Amino acid sequence: MSRLVVVSNRVAVPGENRAGGLAVALHAALQENGGLWFGWSGRAVRGESGAVHEQTEGDIRYVTLDINRRDFDAYYNGFANRTLWPLLHFRLDLVDYDRDTREGYARVNALFADKLAPQLRDSDTLWIHDYHLIPLAALLRERGVACRMGFFLHVPMPSSDLLAAMPNHTRLFSSLYAYDLIGMQTQRDVERFQDYVRLFGGGRVLNDGWMEAPGGRRFRAGAYPISIDTETIATQARAAVTKTAVKDLRASLDGRALAIGVDRLDYSKGLPERFRGFERYLETRREQRGKLTYLQIAPVSRGEVSEYQQLRQELEQIAGHVNGAYAEPEWTPLRYVNRNFAHATLTGFYRSARIGLVTPLRDGMNLVAKEYIASQDPDDPGVLVLSLLAGAAYELKDALLVNPHDLDGVADAIAVAATMPRDQRIERWRSMMDHLRRYDIHAWRRSYLEDLRAL
Repeated sequence: MSRLVVVSNRVAVPGENRAGGLAVALHAALQENGGLWFGWSGRAVRGESGAVHEQTEGDIRYVTLDINRRDFDAYYNGFANRTLWPLLHFRLDLVDYDRDTREGYARVNALFADKLAPQLRDSDTLWIHDYHLIPLAALLRERGVACRMGFFLHVPMPSSDLLAAMPNHTRLFSSLYAYDLIGMQTQRDVERFQDYVRLFGGGRVLNDGWMEAPGGRRFRAGAYPISIDTETIATQARAAVTKTAVKDLRASLDGRALAIGVDRLDYSKGLPERFRGFERYLETRREQRGKLTYLQIAPVSRGEVSEYQQLRQELEQIAGHVNGAYAEPEWTPLRYVNRNFAHATLTGFYRSARIGLVTPLRDGMNLVAKEYIASQDPDDPGVLVLSLLAGAAYELKDALLVNPHDLDGVADAIAVAATMPRDQRIERWRSMMDHLRRYDIHAWRRSYLEDLRAL
């Protein structure tokens, strides 16, 4: 079988924590036949970009690249996260388009291509990940690389009209035509991309996911919903109930039910709307007041960016308002925490929660939803309240599905979840858990790589 080469913005080098499901899956794929993992070193250095570092573990080589502060700010903080991230999450109002950051993004992708091309063989299978590296295949083709190339987009694909609103959109998005297989989270994402190719990208949509670029090159797109290491998380959650932090959380509830949300602090996660939906629940369900505590864990991300600072302030204000209006001497309805917890501890928190609140405004998949299900006690599982606008909603159909903008609908779902009989909870959970066992993170990477290698 061909050697696998993985390219991602960050690399899980030997000695680093590989708790994330994606890192575990990619490492397992590389172990099967040996391979290479290439990406940014994680260092924003002084001087010139381009220093290469190499480590080896078993049959896997890890090759990483230093980027200087100027390039990092343009490529990562700039175009990737201030232009592409909001655009791909349907937030055209937050897109900060700037030629300098676009050029920095192109410069870093060209640097990746320059350093990676000499490492590649025509017999390799190359798998490139996410919006940071959209043009990389096209740049490698320009450098004479002829191997099979695949791409996986971890975030949503927005409507074609939104993509076309970005200046010079064809320059970026038509570079996807250089891949052989483009993987996306849902079939709806694939359809949106096909619309772009047909309406704005100068190409043709054929059948069975195949498309044709303006020059006649054919490539394919398909849905490959990313998943979790289901059994590992279930095992973690069972063990986590003995952890001090989990026992302390349970004791602090004083017999009340727990609703939990765990999200990176980001405007795509719908946290202000979720807080207001919980407030509507307290306002309209007087008979349930005092029986449920909502814990929101939201570690700060991109804290130097003004939009994220404003979001944090808004959430603090809403939490203060909710608690000021509804708290009692022995009960705080909304606990809002801006800190990280170890992943194993979080699975114990999930297992302790009667309700999982996962209500993003947009999400490619949302693995917290899947982790919440995998963490539950089979004899007394909780209920997942899930946004219709998360990719996970296409699979976890036995969750309580909500429109995150509909505060009354979110409030109703919380009330239903809080009072759902045990037999109904078990039935819903079992259906979703069976799915997650069958379609775990290893099934995901096998499915994608088999399809890529078959092209």
